[in-house]
This record gives sequence, C-alpha cells and structure tokens, in this order.
Amino acid sequence: MIATLECSNHENKLCEEFVSSLVCRCGVSLYDPKVIHEKPAKKLFPNSYLFKQWTVELSEDDQRKAEDLFQKYGYNAFLSDQLPLDRELLDTRDHRCISREYPHNLPTLSVVLIYLDEALSVIQRAICSIINRTPAHLLKEIILVDDHSTHEDLKTQLHVYITSINEKHPGLVKLVTHSEQKGLSQARISGWKAATGDVVAILDAHIEVHVKWAEPLLARIQADRTLVLSPVFDRVNYYDLQVTKYPIYAHGFDWALWCMYVGFPQKWYDQNDPSQPGKSPSVMGILVVDRLFFGEIGTLDGGMEVYGGENVELGIRVWLCGGSIEIVPCSKIAHIERAHKPYVSDISNVMKRNALRVAEVWMDEYKINVNIAWGLPIQNHGIDIGDVSERKKLREKLHCKPFKWYLENVYPELNPMHLLGYGVLINDLQTRLCLDKGPFEENTPILYPCHFMESQIFYYTASGEIFANLPLKNNRNRCLIDPGSGRFPELSWCSDTEKQKHMYWDFKQGQAIQNRETKRCLEISADQTGKYEKNVFLQDCRNQHWKIQNIIQDL
Repeated sequence: MIATLECSNHENKLCEEFVSSLVCRCGVSLYDPKVIHEKPAKKLFPNSYLFKQWTVELSEDDQRKAEDLFQKYGYNAFLSDQLPLDRELLDTRDHRCISREYPHNLPTLSVVLIYLDEALSVIQRAICSIINRTPAHLLKEIILVDDHSTHEDLKTQLHVYITSINEKHPGLVKLVTHSEQKGLSQARISGWKAATGDVVAILDAHIEVHVKWAEPLLARIQADRTLVLSPVFDRVNYYDLQVTKYPIYAHGFDWALWCMYVGFPQKWYDQNDPSQPGKSPSVMGILVVDRLFFGEIGTLDGGMEVYGGENVELGIRVWLCGGSIEIVPCSKIAHIERAHKPYVSDISNVMKRNALRVAEVWMDEYKINVNIAWGLPIQNHGIDIGDVSERKKLREKLHCKPFKWYLENVYPELNPMHLLGYGVLINDLQTRLCLDKGPFEENTPILYPCHFMESQIFYYTASGEIFANLPLKNNRNRCLIDPGSGRFPELSWCSDTEKQKHMYWDFKQGQAIQNRETKRCLEISADQTGKYEKNVFLQDCRNQHWKIQNIIQDL
C-alpha cells in the first residue's frame, strides 16, 4: 500500500526528497481503514503468535499475507509496510536527558546497519530515523552490510532507495555486500572497515533511533576514547510495532555466555540519577566505539560462527585490555524483538562452539565453568572451536589482565562453581532413563527418557547440594530437597530451603544418593510388569546406585 506523501517538517527531513514510489508513508495511520473491513472475516490463524496479540480485522487475503510475512521475518512486516518511515516515537528518556546540552564540535559518526533478509520497510525506516535524528554535521555516513541476503527486494528496491538518498546527499549511504554468509562478527568487521568517521556505531537494521540518540554517545567517547558504549534499548513489539519502554540495566551473561540483563554496580544507584552512564560487564550487540581504538583492541573475533558469544568476547577483552564498557541511558534505540529468528532455527550448537572459543582464549583456569554450563566434559569435549592462536597472540600483545581480575573487579556476580560432578544422573537399574526436572510448576523431579538437554542437567557441589540451574550470585536457584515427609523429593528455591528443609546429600559415583539429615535415599521403582515408573522416591536405602555424567573431582 502506498500513501499520499504528507511529510512533516523535521530537521534534515529527507522524506519529501524521495521519489513517489519510495515515500515515507507519513499519511498512513497505524490501523489504515483500507485494511479494516466492516464485516469481520473468518479468523484463519487463531493459534498464530501474531494474531493472538494483533487483533485488527483483516480480509482473508490480508491475513494470509500478514501470516506469511510474519513467518518470513519474525515480526509484523505486513503492518510495517503500512507505517510511515519517519513515524514519531514516544520519548522515553529521563527528564534530565531531555534538557541536557552537548558541544557542537563532537566527533563524526559512521553508522553501520547489519542485516540478513530483513524486511525492506524496516531497513528503510532505520535509515530514515538515523538521517532525521542525527545532526547532519555529525553523521559522516550510513553503511549497510548485507550478509548475503536472498530476498529480491533487497537487490532492487533497496538499491533504488539508496540511490534516491545519495542523489541529494552524495556518498551518505554506502552498501557492502557479502558473496556468502559470513556471520554477525564478520559483517560487523566489514562495516567497521568501510567506516571513515571518528566513531562507529554498529547496529542491527531492525531498529529506529530516538531523538538526540547520538550526542550522549559521542560526548562520552570524546571524553574517553577507550570506552565502548551501548544505548538503552526500547522494545518494539513484534506484533503491533508499538514501542515499549525498557528498564535501564547493565548487560551481563551466564557461564554458558547467554546474554542477560543485570544490575549496575551499587554506586550507580547511590547517585540517584538514572540519566548517568553506568559501567557494564558486557555489551548486548549494539555498540558504539572510537573507530581507531576498536582496531587497536582487535575489533571482533572473526572466528565466531553465525552469531552468539561475540559480544561477550568483546566485553571481556575490552575490560581486560585497557578499556571499559558503559550503558548510556540518555541514548535510546527502539529495537524490534522478534517472535522467532527465521534465518536460524536453533543457535545452541553454534553458541556452544563460540562460548568454548571465548573460554579458551580469555578465561584461564575458569574456562571449565563454560564446559560445565553446557554439560560438556572438561577434557576432550569434541567440538572444533577453530584456530585461536591469533587471538591468544592479541591478548599477549595488549598485555591484558587475567580473567580473575575481571571476576573480582568487573563482574563479581558471575559465580565460579565449586563442583564435584555435573550432567545427567542415571540409576543403574534403568540406564535409558534420566533424572529430569519435570514440569516447572510441579516442582517434582521425575524419570524421563534421556535426551541430555537442559532439563536433565544437574550439578553436585562440594558442600553436598544438588541443584538444577546455573546461578549468578544472589539469583534464585532450585535445589533438590527432602521435604521431610511424604514419598517424593522436591525442587525448591535454594534460598528458601536453607533454613527449613533438607538440601544436603551424600553421593559417591556409582553409589546411593542419601540425604544427610533424613538418611533417606533417592530411588526408583518398577511396577508389577517390570516397567519403571516416572516417579522418583525417597525411602529407606535399598542399595540403589546412581552415576553422574561428568566428574571433576573424585566422588
């Protein structure tokens, strides 16, 4: 659907300069009457993640189009195609940010947008927002990096769109294309290599920048070129593309190197000013950095595959090798949160490989925690992590600190595990069944056919705890406990069990698992036909033997 061009009068507005076939769609409302029908159409996709949330009435043809595009992109691209490219965003900044002034002579900025088969209108909207909301004297260029997209509109219409911009602003938008898919790290490196500005901002292409997003970042880097920065994300809902304000958090990770939001150091909260930058252990993927400094510290690890772990590797390296990471609350970027990632169904195997690569280069004696987090043996895990010799040479060249310093001074919440064993727990009476966490809401472990996935991974500590999740310090975790009565064990929050329940177990490899206080054993039982029940029992010990998959120290 193409709307009549009715562009508003924003500074640096380019919408009126685009050819009519590429207009900003400023005249289309969120729910265009052309796609709403007086007579409700039959609901074709009642179980769709899209239509469970997005309740606008559409014709059956439009429902099919919307669902097809949703499956293709993981967000409501049908709606995106109806929205203005220069739509207004709710200003979610702290009031102190709104009134803050910045110097005129800030460093220049190159903005890199990475994409792989992204919806055309989403990329166009990202470009439009950057042009409209970045001071022209600071915006050196926008660099699009196409990691080998296959969609035809990204080879034709996007090129026409870029040409229309560059006719008015020569050289503003550049396009870098990969002849094969190289993954996120290599795509970001390609964008950095093409950049010429003082500072480079490397972003996803499914974003929109807020007003005055660039100045707080550039001012911080002007003050300290060794900073690596991240804006604060607002969420763009995948179903209606409305912007939801996110709380301000630092960026952390667990031992599997999955990203998560974590709290800032206490002194950030003590200053009682949420507009101030805060130190962060890592960065979640959108990063802003002095272009030359980024090269000096080794950019990104090009040996990473697809994506996952590259941001954690950067965070660790920056802190250990002379820089620091900050989250800048006065800089806001709206980021589409996909319902699913259409270009890769399961990144766990790639993520596992990348995490082991990071551990080998940077984590010293603590690297076994990554193996443990993934349920892998300490020795001979059998995964090819690629050649890391150049990354190890980089660490030596930069005279980087040991990982212990990072744990003590930057990320003390990342708790090294003091384990004796980990992995699946199997009873010798039935070796095809494993102890399993079972349904979360029931809090009762069960027996289940072994699949060796997360729900069957348990950890046995030197103090005698058996727990079911890898915790950060002060985070809640579930421990195996004997409630003291009844026949069944429970998985209960460890912090709750410490005072009132029996959470410590004696266990040696190939022997019984016995509660230290109640003296009852964890055991299994067969029915009259000889088939083992799914239930796990607590009872007087009958000499049943258990084995745990991986041993760190002799049990």
